[in-house]
Amino acid sequence: MTLKSLLGVEKLGVAVVSIFYVIAGVVQLVIVAISAVPPIGVLAISCLIAAYGLLRMKKWAVWLVVILLFPEITLAAMPLYASMMQQQTLFPSLEWTLFHIMLVIYAIATLVASVYILVKRQDFQ
Repeated sequence: MTLKSLLGVEKLGVAVVSIFYVIAGVVQLVIVAISAVPPIGVLAISCLIAAYGLLRMKKWAVWLVVILLFPEITLAAMPLYASMMQQQTLFPSLEWTLFHIMLVIYAIATLVASVYILVKRQDFQ
């Protein structure tokens, strides 16, 4: 059984992006549970809705992904900037370095996922 048949999606890339948005949404819900920051809760629910729309190949999901691009990248950039300003360095310790790398990877993955969905937008109905 393949990932495509399990999720019911014809394109593997769309399945991977959907999984990315599910993971992002769940992680953001955990952040909300820990820190009670309501705007992140809105992003979390929006990510989960986008993942559902992508799995169903809905045209509106493409535009939701585009709309989410900017707040999601901001969500990665702001803690990175704040952490670097507080610590006055990019590599203060192993834990902070891994945190910084994770934020950069998240921002890049968000950008790549959005561009991929935009390129494949004709496949959505």
